[in-house]
Amino acid sequence: MKAESTRIEKDSMGEMSVPKSALYGASTQRAVLNFPISGQRFSRPFIRALGLIKWAAAQANADLGLLDSHRSAFIVQAAEEVVEGKLDEHFPLDIFQTGSGTSTNTNANEVISNRSCQLAGKPIGAKDPVHPNDHVNMGQSSNDVIPSAIHISAAEQLQHCLDPALEKLHGALEAKAKEFWDIIKIGRTHLMDATPVRLGQEFGGYARQVFYARERARRAVEVLSELPLGGTAVGTGLNRQLEFPAKVMRHLAQRTGIKFREAENHFEAQGAKDGVVEASGHLKTIAVSLFKIANDIRWLGSGPRCGIGEIRLPATQPGSSIMPGKVNPVLCEALMMVCAQVIGNDSCVTWSGANGNFELNVMMPVMAHNLLESIRLLGNACDAFCEKCVIGIEANEERCRELVELSMAMVTSLAPKIGYDRAAEIAKESARTGKTVREICLEKKILPPAELEHALDPVAMTEPGGEGSSGG
Repeated sequence: MKAESTRIEKDSMGEMSVPKSALYGASTQRAVLNFPISGQRFSRPFIRALGLIKWAAAQANADLGLLDSHRSAFIVQAAEEVVEGKLDEHFPLDIFQTGSGTSTNTNANEVISNRSCQLAGKPIGAKDPVHPNDHVNMGQSSNDVIPSAIHISAAEQLQHCLDPALEKLHGALEAKAKEFWDIIKIGRTHLMDATPVRLGQEFGGYARQVFYARERARRAVEVLSELPLGGTAVGTGLNRQLEFPAKVMRHLAQRTGIKFREAENHFEAQGAKDGVVEASGHLKTIAVSLFKIANDIRWLGSGPRCGIGEIRLPATQPGSSIMPGKVNPVLCEALMMVCAQVIGNDSCVTWSGANGNFELNVMMPVMAHNLLESIRLLGNACDAFCEKCVIGIEANEERCRELVELSMAMVTSLAPKIGYDRAAEIAKESARTGKTVREICLEKKILPPAELEHALDPVAMTEPGGEGSSGG
């Protein structure tokens, strides 16, 4: 690096050459050099949350008379720029770094200090009028700031990214359930023909899964609304005033609309990351639900002529470079891949959460990265799946009727009238000859025609209260 493009900054370990235009300082530059690992930086929601913490802390410390109005105003303005994303280029650190995220908390302190110096008309690195540790980090520690930033960023993203996407998807599936209510199709268990169902019942089941997914996302927000902030280094609250956490929480709640509150027990909140693991677990469950929905829809639309073909999916793009006219269920596949990634992310979060030793977890950056990635991917994939697939799904009514009539499972409703064994013989004959159950029953005069018509009514089979043998 050329001398003219750098400046010299100092930290507790000595001097360090830092890019002249960078708002970060010596400690951040050390971390840049120490961790050239993945090239993956903390995401925008996490940096926003860091800015919110520093913004709220400066106001709380001013409320307590610990920061004069001059310094607090500079910190608040600089932190606001962090919140708004105006200083993102000055947060260069890799996700894979010190397990407490100390380097990133220091990064935020240095950026806000140096930006405050600029606002005050002082040179970068002057640490006057705002010092990164004495003023920006007042009443805080990396050990309570970083886990709090995880909670704040994830809670905000759950509310503003994932919940709206799930709400939209739930509405679209509910609409399809109503649209398809009168369409009777064959049910399937073990991937084999079962008794008839309404296409609307299937889609109603998917809609309910998404309804529960929204409930799980909301429970995750509730879990994350308890913040470790105020525990400082090990959970004792050393070097912060008693009233500090409550004041910070009030500022954060007013700003975000989320009722953040101080942790009931700071040793639990900092030594363990069970809340993050629980939130990730809810996301994993949501991913499992969405995978099932996407995979079912993919199968129901398979064909279009040689598969199940009970629904038609919107054609979004050519499906093959060699087979002209082929169209694939690409939105289903994209959502399924996202779900697989989220399940993998949860494994990382789970193992990382288990690595809390005594008063600190030392795998927080990767937990933050995976949790936020899961929320972002699920939100984006749900939006695309809803808009470009679900809304445009059409029922293939003729195919649904055809498969109902061909199914050997239609014999199920005859079992209470003619006995299980005789019904099974009819099913076997249907499989052997290719004749439908109705055709065989009419040929053999199993029941009077009117009674047979009533017994083989597929609409009646989709409603509770009918007779029949139990079984899978």
